[in-house]
Amino acid sequence: MTTPTTRAEPAGGGGRTNYDEGMSPTESGFPCSIARVTELIGDPWTPLVLRDAVLGVRRYEDFHRNQRISRNALSRTLRKLVDAGVLTTRLYQDNPPRKEYLLSPKGRELFGVLSAMIAWGDRWLDDGAGPPVVLRHSACGLDVRADSVCSGCGEPLDAARVEFRLGDDFPADLAERPDVTLRFAGRSSASHD
Repeated sequence: MTTPTTRAEPAGGGGRTNYDEGMSPTESGFPCSIARVTELIGDPWTPLVLRDAVLGVRRYEDFHRNQRISRNALSRTLRKLVDAGVLTTRLYQDNPPRKEYLLSPKGRELFGVLSAMIAWGDRWLDDGAGPPVVLRHSACGLDVRADSVCSGCGEPLDAARVEFRLGDDFPADLAERPDVTLRFAGRSSASHD
């Protein structure tokens, strides 16, 4: 399986990444949750805006000040997240009208994705100074890191102990394609040396 490479978006572009294949990952005809999530939060600014939203930032000017992002890029990112139902808006001032951005339940569930990014970055992109931010579980007071565990038995998950299978709602016409059959022929998700 090859991963599409991206080219830089033209200045003032419409917010869509140009892929060598001429389509986005979700337009490839192959249903994939990773492609869908990447299309939503895979640009450089969206995870940082979400991080700030998790930390309680709500107002446009505060997002702008924290990120040092261009106003056009910030507006585009916030609009995308609102359109996707990840953020909601609420008017906090009438004249001139100003709104704040709040995480929706859908947006709050992205915390797991962000905390996994933190854990991976702390482990593999550490500059030797240790984690720049530590997560503390409010209920018990202990510092924690994101771990993937089986929702059935509680065992830790890693690529060597997981198999992908087609879900019940996977399109039947796609399930017969040779590339799909090869991907999901009872293989584990990764081979290790």
